[in-house]
Amino acid sequence: MKLSERKNQILCMAIEEYIKDCAPITSGSVKDKAKLDCSTATLRNELNALEAMGYLKQLHTSGGRIPTVQGYRYYVENLLSNATASNGELEEVKQLISSRTTSLTDIVSEIAKIVAHTTSYPTVVVMNGIENLVLDEFKIIPMLSEKVMVLIGTKSGYISQEMNIKASAKECEDASNYLTKNFKGETVGFMIDNIDQLEEGMKSEIEAFQNVVDSLIGGLKKLNNTRLIDVHREGSAKLLENKDVDEAKKVLDVLDDEEKLADIATVEGEKIQAVLADEGECAMVKAPICLNGNQLASIGVLGPQRMDYAGIASALKIVIDSLKDLKGE
Repeated sequence: MKLSERKNQILCMAIEEYIKDCAPITSGSVKDKAKLDCSTATLRNELNALEAMGYLKQLHTSGGRIPTVQGYRYYVENLLSNATASNGELEEVKQLISSRTTSLTDIVSEIAKIVAHTTSYPTVVVMNGIENLVLDEFKIIPMLSEKVMVLIGTKSGYISQEMNIKASAKECEDASNYLTKNFKGETVGFMIDNIDQLEEGMKSEIEAFQNVVDSLIGGLKKLNNTRLIDVHREGSAKLLENKDVDEAKKVLDVLDDEEKLADIATVEGEKIQAVLADEGECAMVKAPICLNGNQLASIGVLGPQRMDYAGIASALKIVIDSLKDLKGE
């Protein structure tokens, strides 16, 4: 529902003050802080209207009002549509990703750590876009104890896997050359879908190292079907400084449920989004992590419904904009 300019201003101010002080809003405090050119009686009527519309509620008949889930949702949706990034903030994100010498899982994990430190809230990252990565090269290196190290170079960074395969240096080199020759420029998903057909037509050429290729594809399929989740709790201690301890404890409880975290943190689409749970629980502001136009992961900042949405949206906006500026070589 579209609110009038005055109702919008009053609601946003009421929510921002509640986030800051955890104090119910009254017509008198609105008049003091909003500096609107109207009487206290008019402001009282506006607050009554916002309550009737479901954006605010009274805990007690004679008390002030606090935001409802619907009020938070209105505030967040309007805030996120206008999220801006501050110049110079989170510059280390660009420096981190512009170097292709770090593994993708380390890159995404480090981004989450930076956001957690910047926002002072726990941050969750879910890797859910391996199939979208564009392949560049393969390096399969034999190790001791019948293992090989697989380095899969992509336009966005590399994926590393240690696999239990007995293979000679020659077999590893041939398998690396074969995979690079046939799948450079294609996505991981394309390779998984088409490798069987290609192998069928080249049986004699790949017979000597087929076990290496088959094991690698099996590992990639497993990786592609698994949602890898990484939780950074750098902001958890500050949650306990919250005036509402029960509210903070509910957030910490959710942090221990990885399946639930993965579900609420996964993003569909290209924009910053917000998920607000039922009354009295937590909220998450989340965004996609895209490299070279392909979504690799989702990142979400978890906190109580009464949290700093503006600061979180700004931090995530910076990450998104930084990643969009980076091009694969």
